[in-house]
Amino acid sequence: MYHDPKPVESPSGLEVFRNGAIGRKWTRDTTVPHEAMEVEVHGRRAASTKPAVTPVLLHRLRHDKSILALVVSSTNIFAGTQGGEILVYSLDTYERVAVIEGHRGSVLGLCLSQDQDLLFSSAGDRIVNVWNTQNFSRLYSIYSTYDVGDIFCVSYSSTLQTVYLGAQNTSIQWYDLREKDTRPQPSPTSHPSFREDRFFDSPGPGGVRTPRPQPPEGGPRHATGGRILELDKQYIRQFAHYGYVYCMLLARGILSDDPTEEILISGGGDGVIRLWQLDAANGGAIHEIHKLEDGREEGEAVLTLAVEGTFLYSGRLDGEINVWDLETKQLVRNLKAETDDVLTLSVGGGFLFTAGVSGIVQKFNRQYETVTEFQAHDRLILASAFAIINDRPTFVTGGNDNTIAVWNVRDCISAPSSKRTSNEHLIESLKQFISFRTVSSDPRYKGDCRRGASYLRSVFKNFGAATEMLNTEDPYNPVILAKFRGNPAKSASRKKILFYGHYDVIPAENEQGKWIGDPFSLLGIDGYLYGRGVSDNKGPIMAAIYAVNDLKEEQALDSDVIFLIEGEEECGSRGFEDAVRNNKELIGNVDWILLANSYWLDDHVPCLTYGLRGVIHATIKVESQHPDLHSGVDGSAMLDESLKDLIMVLAKLMGPEGKIEIPGFYDPILPISNEEKRLYSEITETLLRGNPELGDPRQLAISLMRRWREASLTIHRFHTSGPENSTIIPRMAEASLSLRLVPNQTSAEVARILTDFLHSEFAKLASQNRLEVTIDHQAEPWLGDFHNEIFKTLEEAIMEVWGPTPGRRKSSVSTLKSISERHGYSDSKPSPATSSTLANGPAEGDGVGYDETSEPTTLARKPLYIREGGSIPSIRFLEKEFEAPAAHLPCGQASDSAHLDNERLRQLNLTNSREIFKKVFRDLPKK
Repeated sequence: MYHDPKPVESPSGLEVFRNGAIGRKWTRDTTVPHEAMEVEVHGRRAASTKPAVTPVLLHRLRHDKSILALVVSSTNIFAGTQGGEILVYSLDTYERVAVIEGHRGSVLGLCLSQDQDLLFSSAGDRIVNVWNTQNFSRLYSIYSTYDVGDIFCVSYSSTLQTVYLGAQNTSIQWYDLREKDTRPQPSPTSHPSFREDRFFDSPGPGGVRTPRPQPPEGGPRHATGGRILELDKQYIRQFAHYGYVYCMLLARGILSDDPTEEILISGGGDGVIRLWQLDAANGGAIHEIHKLEDGREEGEAVLTLAVEGTFLYSGRLDGEINVWDLETKQLVRNLKAETDDVLTLSVGGGFLFTAGVSGIVQKFNRQYETVTEFQAHDRLILASAFAIINDRPTFVTGGNDNTIAVWNVRDCISAPSSKRTSNEHLIESLKQFISFRTVSSDPRYKGDCRRGASYLRSVFKNFGAATEMLNTEDPYNPVILAKFRGNPAKSASRKKILFYGHYDVIPAENEQGKWIGDPFSLLGIDGYLYGRGVSDNKGPIMAAIYAVNDLKEEQALDSDVIFLIEGEEECGSRGFEDAVRNNKELIGNVDWILLANSYWLDDHVPCLTYGLRGVIHATIKVESQHPDLHSGVDGSAMLDESLKDLIMVLAKLMGPEGKIEIPGFYDPILPISNEEKRLYSEITETLLRGNPELGDPRQLAISLMRRWREASLTIHRFHTSGPENSTIIPRMAEASLSLRLVPNQTSAEVARILTDFLHSEFAKLASQNRLEVTIDHQAEPWLGDFHNEIFKTLEEAIMEVWGPTPGRRKSSVSTLKSISERHGYSDSKPSPATSSTLANGPAEGDGVGYDETSEPTTLARKPLYIREGGSIPSIRFLEKEFEAPAAHLPCGQASDSAHLDNERLRQLNLTNSREIFKKVFRDLPKK
């Protein structure tokens, strides 16, 4: 691993590299195409004849500073940054698990102990810290009695329990942790943070000393605790190299047949590689046993090292890579990489990965042929690591474009076959599903909708489901019916669970470039999956399918699970009801209905939805017998103008504070019960605990009630005939409006009284114009019984999967004391709590919002029971048609941006939803 401790950026984008022996400028011309790669072997150019396998970008993790060091454990990625932090990311979800603020200078080196319990970090602050990889606490802080400068690299011998560090002052130093209790405690004033620098703190002209800047108050947040350890002078090898010591690693079984014997290998700015024997009897002291030189010009620095078996690879300037046989100490190959200066090397699966200034990764096989190359970063690649994660070969890169990239280099090994599907397979299937532009509202994508439906049907078939395509009236998209049959031994008593979803999506043309990537190419960034339909509704569908297959593989599926996936939900479920009625015998009986097509209230607490509003979309049109006229020539009080009539009629629909004036409109609506009031109290307390900026709990509850359990009317747009100028009296004017209905209202009755009321009010105008009211679409409201078996099963599964609740703030939040009846919430109009307001609260774990350090709780995370203001046309229809209760599991977070640019779904939400579905499909039949 290489890092320039003090990069200098010029306006032209040059970065200056100083290696202690020579000066060299790095530059990259991104306009130069990279042709087919070749390898130089002792002066000969050997072109690769094997087809390249392009690696798959699994995820990209963003930060605000350069990534300088990387190591990968079995569970986490650890990344050292230019800002002194160590970032920790989960390999399962790619979420950031922790940010360890551990150093005052750039983190230049990282190393894991053999058992992965210890993490060692070296930095530009002259410190080596040792961290517990389970709780990320600091165990030791090690420093030298000398001014070593930047510590570029760190290694650890688990056998000798000795830490080795390579420094800017050309030394290699070590500390035997077995002696930590016998060595004297160091003086606090000897710590590097108290020392004067011979250069920066020296007197200037006239003997004037520049005032020394004071370090930030308290230092790095997590650089506290643990033992402070000082390196004794006898544990220092001065001038280990005649240049900076850039890189080190430990190799085993090289000098003898003992596979546990270790040697230390170091590379420096002098262009030399040295092999050191470790003296176990002398505190791990090093003794040089061999020096590897390739005969090239002195000062051609060795920037990075990698070892595989008895072969050592060293990366140098100008793309030079040397291959050494450590048994014979001979240089066996000299490769020429197209990466410019080679800043990082990794080996794994029989391949050598090289990367550097160009941002390109080049991969060599064991015949030293270039297998493939790919652009991994926009700028310098400064660190890399290879690991086998869940039988998947994984390559991780980090660069000064402030990102970490995780690659599936699947050609590296033949992973063992496994019938059990993995979350990686789930995401691969979802990626393919997202690639189909299943936009139901645009006839251009009719073919894509059909291909998307065929692909989804193939997924069902591959997992053993019996499938049918239920035709709808042309040109509507078909409905997919898939049946997974449960345990044959329980055929007589098997319950039947219906899962409803939709494969169509809304448009995402991205003509203005607002998406961070192609909307129809799944992209993983910072623990989230981005793509149109990933949250609404393709991700939840795929999670449910994989959950059923998990149970099948475990022979634990005791119920029949029926999937009904339509392709017209975003257009009002056109043709769905007829398709279900026409094939009801084929679908069969249903005991419960489950859907997953909505979101949490915020980004922290899971929810269960038990109510949805219904909707009526209507068009109100007023037409006159005269053509479009000129207001100056023909305008008069005697003329009945269509737009004026339309506005006057629409004005009769609503009174103050949005009250709908249609007679009898509110009569069927149920009053709020005391039990429902308690639910709102729980909701407001939870939301305000995470985001107190939402304000008064009572006003927040009122705002939610008006969105969820009150009917509303919205006028969406106006349209008039004639040219668009300010002098025209239009012949025709029309408006589009919607009414959101609540339980106990029926869409047919509300459509009738709306039409009657508009005609009645229009008649009072005595206008010669003609009024036409068209009901374009209607959907019934839905109210579920959150006391029944399916809701309780969902609640138990959520609590088990999501685990403990987030920490609580020390300050208590006032609960909702009382809520007035439907029309008496407040004397003043509250500011509405929109979905955007709730989604934009503080992020969990960032030091605000949920306080993980105060009042920790081990209670399971109980979901919030919520209602929603939106509508899903099919849910109430399915309940009535099959006489079965429905429940709604929101999978996404409030910030998922469904129907907006950059729609996303947190990967953890996807995989946890899979586990929740699995538990529900398994446990619900037992109720």
